[in-house]
Amino acid sequence: MFSLVRERVKYMAVTGVKRRFETGKPLNISINLKNWWKRNRMGYLFLTPFLSLFTLFTVIPVLVAIGLSLTNYNMLQIPKFVSINNYRLLLLDDDVFLVALKNTLVFSVITGPLGFMMSFFVAWVINQLKFKGFFSLAFYAPSLTSGIAMSIIWLIIFSGDRYGYINNFLINIGLIAEPILWTKDAKYIMPVVIIISVWMSMGTGFLVFLAGFQNIDNDLYEAAKIDGIKSKFQELWYITFPMMKPQLLFGAINSIVNSFGVFDIASAVAGMPSPNYAAHTIVAHLYDYAFIRFNMGYASAIAVILFIMTYSLGQICMRLFKSND
Repeated sequence: MFSLVRERVKYMAVTGVKRRFETGKPLNISINLKNWWKRNRMGYLFLTPFLSLFTLFTVIPVLVAIGLSLTNYNMLQIPKFVSINNYRLLLLDDDVFLVALKNTLVFSVITGPLGFMMSFFVAWVINQLKFKGFFSLAFYAPSLTSGIAMSIIWLIIFSGDRYGYINNFLINIGLIAEPILWTKDAKYIMPVVIIISVWMSMGTGFLVFLAGFQNIDNDLYEAAKIDGIKSKFQELWYITFPMMKPQLLFGAINSIVNSFGVFDIASAVAGMPSPNYAAHTIVAHLYDYAFIRFNMGYASAIAVILFIMTYSLGQICMRLFKSND
């Protein structure tokens, strides 16, 4: 059997060389590489600026963070190699990090999918309206402001005295007798941060989804009605979702990054650190060790863990929303 395989391989090699010889094509690999470069050089030249910036601002910082995570570095002394000691301390001995990990996961599980679905639903509703341009601007405009600026507005709404809008409303309708300390009581801090973050995270995803809806040819919906589709839900399932997979992928990854990277809103609402670490997230823990304690090695280990989590979830989203084209 193996002799037959060898004879077949030998025959293919000989006939291949013979064809090349008969057709006059060169056998030199370097010449073939030159021809390949001539065909594709313009594409790679256009990619060069992006690849250069991507390498400079993404690849190199990730590699530097991985290297620093294996050292003890305080920005004053030369980094000292400590192997995986930072990861051991982080995962086994740092109780505050475990609290931050739990808070981040809870926050992400609620905020990510909820913000994703609400962005899609609002974009779908506005796309059905007549004056979609006006409503799109009205919905997206608040997202142009920074998270900290909008947190100040929300602090007025969730103020812990009788003048706070929520407390005033609940007292007037008789649901509570005393004001609730929304941003001071540990059991209310996380729900408040989730509400603000969901509202703030809908802007970018909303625009992407709205653009996706407007790029779908209306003839597809007309043809689908002829083929038997009768409800809006069937249109979403059989036409809209398959046609909007790139936008859905972007929205999912954007939701993951926003949910795992929450920090400014939580610190503006509950302070740094928050009472009983109720809103302490992984990014807040990273900020603490990097810019308050200046322990860059330990902070880099936290950053690497966060990168692995977001990258893994991003890969899952890419598989879920992978286009078949």
